[in-house]
This record gives sequence, structure tokens and C-alpha cells, in this order.
Amino acid sequence: MSFFPAKDPAPGDARAADAIDLVVVPRSVDVGHFTVRRALPHVERRMVGPFIFFDHFGPAEFRAGQGIDVRPHPHIGLATVTFLFDGEIIHRDSLGTDAAIRPGEVNWMSAGRGIVHSERTAPDHRRDGEPIHGLQCWVALPAAQEESAPAFFHHDSAALPLVNDEGKTVRVVAGSVYGARSPVATASETLFADVTLAAGTTLPVDADTEERAVYLISGEVDIAGDRFSAGRLLVFRPGDHITVTAVSDAHLVLLGGAAMDGPRHIWWNFVSSRKERIEQAKADWKLARFDTVPGDDKEFIPLPT
Repeated sequence: MSFFPAKDPAPGDARAADAIDLVVVPRSVDVGHFTVRRALPHVERRMVGPFIFFDHFGPAEFRAGQGIDVRPHPHIGLATVTFLFDGEIIHRDSLGTDAAIRPGEVNWMSAGRGIVHSERTAPDHRRDGEPIHGLQCWVALPAAQEESAPAFFHHDSAALPLVNDEGKTVRVVAGSVYGARSPVATASETLFADVTLAAGTTLPVDADTEERAVYLISGEVDIAGDRFSAGRLLVFRPGDHITVTAVSDAHLVLLGGAAMDGPRHIWWNFVSSRKERIEQAKADWKLARFDTVPGDDKEFIPLPT
């Protein structure tokens, strides 16, 4: 999913704590029925671990008859990660997958050498309208796996470990943290966790993960005496032990992983370590060389000009 061709988000408007390398204020765009905030890529920080793209959409309320309609479009060289806080989206892809994702679940689609997918609101969910709120991220694949076979994995909420401790609730979506490990298979070391904190609660963020960031969805937090409000991506300096304190009830996402094995090029929905591979993907989509999506093959998103 890529809702809009975003420019780079803006640098932060708050003074960073000593342990924070960069504060990113996402670029916010109204795409019709809801708002999308893009935190990555950023001109000063293209990736955090393998995360090369980070979109926060909603919260919003669809009226009767409204919904998401992201027509079939291609990807290469990345895995899309979709995680919802509210609502439902139907994912279909060129592998024949037809799966609904609901709050607390994760869709992990590895594009590899190429995949096509669509994301829509089901007809029965359009009838009365419903809320929508969630995240879609892309993680770059290691260079040796960029041409791997495409794959899709869905994990429901019961499969993702939930850690509860003194005002903290952590759902481990990918990787290992706070003694729990997600069953989601990743191509490189990856950390992704959904965290809620009661006011006054502290969250330690140790230095085991090479590159780390927190995206604040709601509430306000304190880090080393500096306060940060919702809608900020806080990128931490490597090697430091961090403590996040909730000033109010807060909802955040912890993300990161090992540094990528070299720079990545990104154009539209394509990611690769090689510029020529992106050019090939552009030609392949323009000439209809990608597979189609069973059950959703009547329309598509054209190659941008």
C-alpha cells in the first residue's frame, strides 16, 4: 500500500534529548476519507534497521458506503508489514491470497522478485461505515534475498506474544523483546512491538538492538527530561540504554533492527540495492509482465509518470 507520493517528512520541532539522534515530524496528507502521516523515508535518515517506509493512517471513521480501495499494484525487494488498531482490510495478492486483517493481527508480505496486491474494504463493512486506524511499513530485504520467491504470512492476535507488567502492555509483532519472541519470520534482525503505557509508567529500551526508534501514536512521553507529543518518530542513538516515561496514557510503537547491508534505492513501490533492478521493474509493470491478482484483476494502478 502506498497512499500518496510523499516528499520527505520534516525534521523535528522539539529539542532532542542527548540519547535521541533525530526527531522526525511526519509529512501529513489528507487522502480523502482519512489522513496519512509518513515518517520514513526521511532526508536525514532513510532507514531504521530494515524499516525503509513508515505510514500511520487514521484514526478516522468511514461513513456508510466509504472504505479503502487500493487497486492492484506491484512491489519488489521488500516486505510490507500491515498492523491495525481499528477496522478491517481485505488483502488479495498474485499468489492467490484472500485474507482479512483485523486489529492486533499482522500481514507480512514478502515481495522478493515481484508480487502484486490490492487492499480494500469488504462490501459488508462499507454498508454502515466503520473506523480505520493502523500502520503500514516496508522492511527492505537483504541483498541476497531481494530475488527470493514472493510469500505472504498472516498471524492473528492470539499468535503474537503479549507482555503485561505494571501498566505496560507490549504486543511483540516481530523479533524478540521483554522475554517474548514473535513467530513472524523475518529476513534480517527486526524489532516491531505495539506498546501501551499507563500514565507514570516507564518503558526501558535496552541497547541490544542496533538501530531503534519509537513512534508515538498518542499521548505524551518524557525521555531524559525532554517531552515529546504524538506524531513523532524518535530515533535513538546506538548503544544507549533509554527509558521512556509516559507523562499521560500513551500508545507507541517500538521499531528497528540490525543495520541494513548497504544503501537502498526506493522508487514508487519498488526497493532494491541496484538502480537497474528498479528500472527493470518499472518496465515490467508498464508492459504487464507481473502476475495478476485473482478476484481483483479488472483494474490496476498505472506506473507513475
